[in-house]
Amino acid sequence: MNCPVCGGRAIGKVGVGQFYCWDCCVEFTSAMDKVVIYDLAEDGSLVAWNDPAIGEELSEAALE
Repeated sequence: MNCPVCGGRAIGKVGVGQFYCWDCCVEFTSAMDKVVIYDLAEDGSLVAWNDPAIGEELSEAALE
């Protein structure tokens, strides 16, 4: 299995259908033909990449 973000092969299994990429530090789930990618928040929670909160954080980071 390869990481859907960086293509790396350093993948660890976190849970049933949940994986972690040690190269780019993202977690993702893989079910059937759908992959959802998550960032790890500072408090340890998972935030999906398509979450509007990430878009706001990226916009704020671009302004700095």
